[in-house]
Amino acid sequence: MTKTMDTLRDAMPGLLLSATIALAVRFVSDRLGGPAMLYALLFGMAFNFLTEDERFARGIRFASRNILRFGVALLGLRITTGDVMDLGWPVVALIVSSVVATILVGGLVGRAFGLKGDQSILSAGAVAICGASAALAISSVLPAHKDHERNTILTVAGVTALSTVAMVIYPVFVTYLNYDNTTAGIFLGATIHDVAQVVGAGYMISDQTGEISTLVKLIRVACLVPVVLTISLLLHSRRSPDAAKTPLLPWFLVAFVALVIVNSMGWVAVGVHEILTPVSSWCLLTAVAALGVKTSLKALVDVGPAPVGVMLIQTVFLAVFVIGCIALIR
Repeated sequence: MTKTMDTLRDAMPGLLLSATIALAVRFVSDRLGGPAMLYALLFGMAFNFLTEDERFARGIRFASRNILRFGVALLGLRITTGDVMDLGWPVVALIVSSVVATILVGGLVGRAFGLKGDQSILSAGAVAICGASAALAISSVLPAHKDHERNTILTVAGVTALSTVAMVIYPVFVTYLNYDNTTAGIFLGATIHDVAQVVGAGYMISDQTGEISTLVKLIRVACLVPVVLTISLLLHSRRSPDAAKTPLLPWFLVAFVALVIVNSMGWVAVGVHEILTPVSSWCLLTAVAALGVKTSLKALVDVGPAPVGVMLIQTVFLAVFVIGCIALIR
């Protein structure tokens, strides 16, 4: 307990900085609109010089790692097994197959464009599952190296920007395809990357489309568990003997599954649910702000256009794949 308190005390300046950036970002996003995650990255990067001060660096590292994992774990409160059953197995199969196909094909596309294996999987997983949240969760189980955080922040920024563009374009696109409200909800939920943008796009069309798109999106979020687990297992077998002593299953993944089960049983009181769900969003926003602080603009510019081009191709592939699956099940 004493050690934990000492760690928190040492981390407090960096934690407060990250939380303050998150508060400012939320204010700007609520007043002016736009993706809060992208704002958090940009605002955070303006304070990159503080990473040279160890007083702030400790807390920034804590927020970008521990606070992040806590926020991902709380995402489990958004899902129940009943939600999955309500959609029917054909739609669930569409969601799962689109996630698997996008990760496999997207990973190959990344390698073809010269990206390293971990960056290709990070990008493909973010596009396939749930945007910034998936990127952060997958990144937390990937091996650390000198470009690890730069790749993570670039993926979060790219996938958030693409998700915002999709939120504007896709509602018009589904109208052009003559999709009814239900089918439009399935398409939007299965293709747009971030939850907030899915909600925005769905309710642009109708309340029914908004509800279905959100439900489909949350099932995609549930795919985060097997994907992160698979990556963790594959990497665990390749680690050195010392690194292999780390837990086989990340604690936040175990907590995610436990919360899904508890939530499905109806054991979470409404009041607790209403408190913890926003806490998850705030944790993720704070973690992204911390990642932004740790990232220099020069480092991102040096990467070049390849990673963004790869994410664009992965996004287009996902949309085309889902359109094909919808044609099969209609």
